[in-house]
Amino acid sequence: MALSLIECVPNISEGCDLALVDEIVKSIKTAKVLNVHSDPDHNRSVITFVGSPDQVKQAAFDLTERAMQLLDVTDHIGEHPYIGVVDVIPFVPVRCSLSTVCSLAHELGKELWQKLGLPVYFYGEAAKIPDRKELPYVRKGSYKALLEEIDNVHRRPDVGEGLHVSAGAVAVGARDFLIAFNVNLATSDLSIAKSIAHNIREKSGGLPGVRALGIPLYSRGITQVSINICDHRTTSLKNVFAEVAKWALEYQVGIIESEIVGMIPQESAFEGMEKELGLRKPVQCLSA
Repeated sequence: MALSLIECVPNISEGCDLALVDEIVKSIKTAKVLNVHSDPDHNRSVITFVGSPDQVKQAAFDLTERAMQLLDVTDHIGEHPYIGVVDVIPFVPVRCSLSTVCSLAHELGKELWQKLGLPVYFYGEAAKIPDRKELPYVRKGSYKALLEEIDNVHRRPDVGEGLHVSAGAVAVGARDFLIAFNVNLATSDLSIAKSIAHNIREKSGGLPGVRALGIPLYSRGITQVSINICDHRTTSLKNVFAEVAKWALEYQVGIIESEIVGMIPQESAFEGMEKELGLRKPVQCLSA
């Protein structure tokens, strides 16, 4: 019988100082790091590692502890929504059940509060409050809004109280594979990126299982449609890119390139995808 294998994909609120990111990644001793993606405009890094349940839980704890030592959420500036120095810790079943990763999320959440004093929200399949199943609901308004509303009943953490003075809070969850896919547009007009994001996201009547934001990339003087594909079996990368391209043509803007953040499941890849999607970097796949 194959050993259990879990993917963990923490997102930390630092994407500019790569030396700091490296220090945080070095804290991972018990799991295998497969990918690190840092973005200066999002000011965010996505770290992918795999291992057994005990290995990934310990690695997620160690990473969080080191990030809390090195980062301060009150100093953070970035275009991506966030609620803490470690914004989100999702556990993804590769060779195990969803219930296993749900239990793991709950165990880690309790440890983060008990040992580090970090308040925790549970999301995805690990959510204890139905509304919190959707991650955008948990971090609505980002850290500043949460800071103002933390005493409201609907914004209180699932584990712990208030917010950590320098680390904020963290969302810990269990979910299926998610593909983070960005498409960079040849325009500085943010309203166009926001409009395309609105048109393609499921919430606005667009593609099933798709979330999207329009984000400025100030370092390059362009804009980006930042996309999460939550159900790649229903809506493929190819379909998402085609929809973005359709609206880009409608608004008469070019597509510079696209990028995949982190890794994708092997089953979602297709022949010639780098060329067809205009990917700036080769794709890394994870298979069971």
